[in-house]
Order: sequence, then C-alpha cells, then structure tokens
Amino acid sequence: MRRRVEQGRRAQASGIAAEAAAAAALAAEGWTLLARRLRTGAGELDLVAERDGVLAIVEVKRRPTLTAAAEALGVRQRARLLAAAEALLAAQPDWGRAGVRFDVMLVDAAGRVRRIADAFRLGDG
Repeated sequence: MRRRVEQGRRAQASGIAAEAAAAAALAAEGWTLLARRLRTGAGELDLVAERDGVLAIVEVKRRPTLTAAAEALGVRQRARLLAAAEALLAAQPDWGRAGVRFDVMLVDAAGRVRRIADAFRLGDG
C-alpha cells in the first residue's frame, strides 16, 4: 500500500512539472494562461490559454518519450475533454470569441515540450 501511495505522489509531481513546462512554453509563444487544472462538472482541463482571442484548451501528456506521450490520448479522454470544454464555455461565454481549439502538449522525460496545435475536433473518432 505504501509503495502505491509513493508511486501516486511521484506521478502527481511529474504531472505538475509537465504542466509547468507546458505553461512556460505557451507563455514563450505569447499565450496568456487563463486557468490551470480547471475543474468542471465534466472533468478537469489541464491548461486553458488565450492568444489573439483564440482559446486553446490544452491537454498535457508526459511520458518517457514524445512518441509515447502522443499516443496517450484516447477516444474516451477526448470525449471527456470536449464535455469539460462545453462546461467551461457555458460558464465563460466571453472566452474564445475568435475560436476554440484543442491542443496537446507532449512532455518527455528530459523535459522537452512539443505542441500539437488543433490536435482534435468535435466528431473525431
């Protein structure tokens, strides 16, 4: 039991570090971070950022390699993200007036960050 708790703590710390790296990369590209670890009734959104009126709902995936991170976002999780985004936009109707997109930020064990802009859309299967 103790080992499982420790693994959970390490995974959480790793996830928080990956989100910080992704947020820093977004800021370097001129994005304004509006929310981090935003909880909605439909689930949590890792990062929400805005630039030039475009709202980016950002899912952060950390794995040992960028390739493994890219493969980590499944169909069910995309559906949850879409539902959480709908809840967010209902609560913040002024956000995303110039458009909304879903980005995935990949972070590997070395801390390298890669962004897949507009990674998926409503109806992707």
